[in-house]
Amino acid sequence: MPSPDAPELVPTAAARLRVQRIRPAYRQVADELRRQIIAGLLPAGHRLPSEPELSRAFGVSRGTVREALRVLASQHLIETLRGVHGGSFVAAPDQAKIMEDIGGALGVLVMTPRLGLDDLLEARLLLEPAAARLAAERADTQTVEAVRAAAAAPRDPRDPSGFVPHLDFHTTILMATGNLMFTMMGQPVSDVLRTRLERAGVERGEWDRVDERHLEIAEHIARGDGEAAERAMREHLTALRPLYQRTGRWNTETE
Repeated sequence: MPSPDAPELVPTAAARLRVQRIRPAYRQVADELRRQIIAGLLPAGHRLPSEPELSRAFGVSRGTVREALRVLASQHLIETLRGVHGGSFVAAPDQAKIMEDIGGALGVLVMTPRLGLDDLLEARLLLEPAAARLAAERADTQTVEAVRAAAAAPRDPRDPSGFVPHLDFHTTILMATGNLMFTMMGQPVSDVLRTRLERAGVERGEWDRVDERHLEIAEHIARGDGEAAERAMREHLTALRPLYQRTGRWNTETE
């Protein structure tokens, strides 16, 4: 939680904007504040100047400043607290919140003609085999244990469809790469498949075969065999495609 006693910071001299009418003024203010936050000029936990102070510093109206702060809050770069010691405070970017936002946006798009199930499955087919290779090449003992545990995870009786633990295995592979971008790109896709896709009609035997393939991929990773892990993941995702397409009806509500 940010400290209410953090010293107030003022925008640098370069922060005063010459407002370019080709872009809304509030976006230009947000861009400048974002630049200062990312550069460390406005560190996490520090209170931003008040709206009137920011208005004078940037040469824009208080309404423009307020809209800029809303943009930064939506990006989880600032948080606003009420009360005597309240105000707008710089926040450290939160990976989980960012991925939740991406997953939420994908969840909306899949309800439109612009993004379909095949698009998500194609993206996974490009991303996850490469992730399996990297995981095999980079995994240490602790990571191997996590991958094996995810592959052998029992089915949750609260999820008779079986989708949740199997998607958790794929998320574990993404994390095992040690590359945050793989997780950032892949986990929102898995989250949409988990929360938005109708999951009835999958027979137990089909999940048994999926379990076997997960264990196989985990062992390739444990042995450090990147080529075999990549090939097995690609074959696995290709085999899964008809299963998703057969159950490929989108729910209108998230879980």
